[in-house]
Amino acid sequence: MASPIQTAVSTSTDVPIAHPERQYTATTETNGSADAAAAAAAAAAPEPAKSAAAAKNGGKYRHVVAVHRMQRPSPLSQDATVAPSFMGFRNLMALVLVVSNLRLMIENFLKYGVLICIRCHDYRRQDVVYGSILYLLVPCHLFVAYIIELVAAQQAKGAIARLKKAETAEERVLGQDSFRKTWGLIALAHGINATLNLTIASTVVYYFIHHPGIGTLCELHAIIVWLKTCSYAFTNRDLRHAMLDEDATPLPDLYKDCAYPRNISIGNLTYFWWAPTLVYQPVYPRTERIRWVFVFKRMSEVVVLSIVIWIASAQYAAPLLRNSLDKVATLDLVSIAERVLKLSTISLFCWLCGFMALFHSSLNALAEIMRFGDREFYTEWWNATSIRIYWVTWNKPVTTFMRRHLYSPLVGRGVPPALAQIIVFIFSGLLHELLVGVPTHNIIGVAFLGMVFQIPLILATDPLQRMKGVGSKVVGNLVFWISFCLVGQPLGALLYFFAWQAKYGSASKPQLW
Repeated sequence: MASPIQTAVSTSTDVPIAHPERQYTATTETNGSADAAAAAAAAAAPEPAKSAAAAKNGGKYRHVVAVHRMQRPSPLSQDATVAPSFMGFRNLMALVLVVSNLRLMIENFLKYGVLICIRCHDYRRQDVVYGSILYLLVPCHLFVAYIIELVAAQQAKGAIARLKKAETAEERVLGQDSFRKTWGLIALAHGINATLNLTIASTVVYYFIHHPGIGTLCELHAIIVWLKTCSYAFTNRDLRHAMLDEDATPLPDLYKDCAYPRNISIGNLTYFWWAPTLVYQPVYPRTERIRWVFVFKRMSEVVVLSIVIWIASAQYAAPLLRNSLDKVATLDLVSIAERVLKLSTISLFCWLCGFMALFHSSLNALAEIMRFGDREFYTEWWNATSIRIYWVTWNKPVTTFMRRHLYSPLVGRGVPPALAQIIVFIFSGLLHELLVGVPTHNIIGVAFLGMVFQIPLILATDPLQRMKGVGSKVVGNLVFWISFCLVGQPLGALLYFFAWQAKYGSASKPQLW
């Protein structure tokens, strides 16, 4: 039979029992308070052991544990106070995207085999010869603009010398008016030079360079030089007039290092020719040195991305385009829509690779070689919540040119901003039609209409940009991706390919000249 002491010990972990009879009686009054404190500590000592055992064993009454202690929303509910992480879903979507495209690659290989041929080419010797000559001669128009500006600078120096000798205010006003009238002749000379640039290049590409790839490179080069020539003329005109006008708005401090007319030099023009910008400035922000490892990395990216685009175009895009010709010829709208959606994947892939190769890798490599400091060639266009935001952010060199030399002067002359924007898009549409229609020898207006159609899309998506909340931004971004990348680009490529095939049959076998 268990003793009372054993019974008390065995039950102490379940029910605390006080035992006053076990108090020591041999203590004195002087240490009574200390003994009382020790007794209290001894009585409280089993409590941690009890709570540790309860935590370990889950307590005696496990079925009554309170699991619903507070109000909590579902993680995907709008009432959730903390945004959930979608990393797993992103991984799943990336995995599905990879698997789906891998399946399409296997299907393409089983259906067509390997269509890539390194030794095969569909360009003629004449295309290479004319293209090379044209590529070398187009920059001459920049140096013609330099000669024009050199003459204008000498005339400006003479005008300033005469103004200094003027004794009366009337003589100074007459001298300034005479100087400004010469801008008409200078502008005419620049206009003829720039017009000949585009006219000669477009004529040679359209009539003598059959291959659309070579023609596109030549036409793009001609348009770039044309834009640079215009910027060179407009900027120096304002610099020249600002030098003459004592009350003119102060020029940027950056220009003091190369004030007009010291900027009219071969070295200054050559730097602008190669600089990755379309806007002329006498001085640009420069880096201290060239990082050749950086240049090598960027050029390696250009080579790899170019090969990827070539493989994707030859192996996947070309069969899709050829198989779509009969559908376009018979105006089978359902089949055309199916082909456009099917083509949108490879079109978007090639376009993204082209964007990286041109705007990121090529321009950064060129900027590093030229020690060009301002390398904001694009911003976060992929997050565009409206069509307007996209056009402002994706191609900064062209956007900067249009704003500085077309939109801002129009608004400064009293043109309403909305009308000025329409004029900018019409002008841009003409350049796009030249860039696409001339090399393909089919000026059918698709590229031009595609740019003009951006105007109603801008009007439709601008309200979404002004709305508060995430939903409107998501809708605006989806409208951008659908209208531009899933419908616009593949449909345009399909129409120009159909026009090419209807006129020539293939790139290597021209039928009509």
